[in-house]
This record gives sequence, structure tokens and C-alpha cells, in this order.
Amino acid sequence: MKKLSVKNLLSALMLLASFSVLADPQIGKDFDKTAQVMPTDTPNKIEVTEIFWYGCIHCYHMDPILNAWVKKLPADVVFKRVPGLPQPAWAPMAKAFYAMDDLKLSDKLHTALFDAIHKEKTLNPTDEVATIDWMTKKSGLDKQKVEDAFKSFSMNNKLNRAAQTFRASGATGVPSFIIDGQFITSSTMAGGNEQALKTAEYIISNIRADKAKAASAKK
Repeated sequence: MKKLSVKNLLSALMLLASFSVLADPQIGKDFDKTAQVMPTDTPNKIEVTEIFWYGCIHCYHMDPILNAWVKKLPADVVFKRVPGLPQPAWAPMAKAFYAMDDLKLSDKLHTALFDAIHKEKTLNPTDEVATIDWMTKKSGLDKQKVEDAFKSFSMNNKLNRAAQTFRASGATGVPSFIIDGQFITSSTMAGGNEQALKTAEYIISNIRADKAKAASAKK
């Protein structure tokens, strides 16, 4: 039997590696169906939802990569975030997310809140009182206004919906991504942050193709 030279062996290994890199994500491994099919807020578009927690270091590392990815999304894809709420200890950060949205502070404080927890290490993500104090200081708003946002009439409904989203998705951790209410992937499932977004792109392209086929069949 003819022996492979070192050069040929390396070439073969590189070719094999390239096939591995180019292989399509696999359902049951890199992504899966959601535990329940979930309604989307924008049925005329493909909706991508990140489930995250400000206290999660993996979400913190994902955030800048995700922000850059979102800026390049095509017109038929819409992105939103939902705070993960699998347990009561995560509620202060879910409240912070919705309070920032109500007070129009998300653009200003989203990254700053991540930094306070993981970079500056000055905020405990399970401490609601400290989070209210932090948001008051960072926003320059009256503390009562911030407290009112945390305790608004609609807050419980939003928290219940966030908890239901987590359960219905079948997520086992964060960050996770729900694509069009039908599929879920995560950094853990896909093997990394970049891989999770590549997997999301693969699912998006398949959903787009299915929608095009369905539209064509109706003509």
C-alpha cells in the first residue's frame, strides 16, 4: 500500500476540516424545535428572539457580537430580546429590562448594566433595591419614577409572559435564540457564540425558503 506523505496527509486533514466547518447545522444537535410552537409579534417577518439574563457572563460575552449581527440583519428579519425568567432570583434583572424600556433608557443603559455586573463588579444582579439605586444614578431621573417603573401595573404581566416564553421555548440556559417561534439554538448547543448566530442564519434561510414556496403555491 502506498504511504501518504506528510504533505498529502496534512492536505487531507485540512480538506476534512473544511468539510466539517462547512457542514450544515444538524437538528437535535446544533438546534432543535421549541417545546411549543410560539406565536410571534411580527408574523409577516422572521422573528429572532434572544432569551438572556444580565447576570449571565456568557450573555455578556455574546452581547457585542450579537449587536453587530443584528445591525446586518436583512429587512425580512426582526430581532427582539426577552429576559430569561426560569427562577425568582432572576426577576430583578427582568424588571430592570422592562423598566429601562418603559423609561426609554434601553439604548443608554443596556450595555452599562452588563458592565456594572461583569466588568466593574459593582452590582449584584439579584438585588432589586441596589438595581433601582444604580438606574436612578445612571439615568439622572427621580428615584420615585424609577421605583414606579419597577412596580408598574403592567410589570407582573410582562414577567409572567417572560417566564412563559422560557418554558415554551424549551430553553435550558442562556443565551438562547428562538427563531420564528419554532426553533431554538444556543451557544451551548451550537458550540459557541459565533456558531449560534451561524445556526440562526441557517434556520432563517430555511424558513425564508419555506415561506417563498408556500407563497408560490398559493398563486
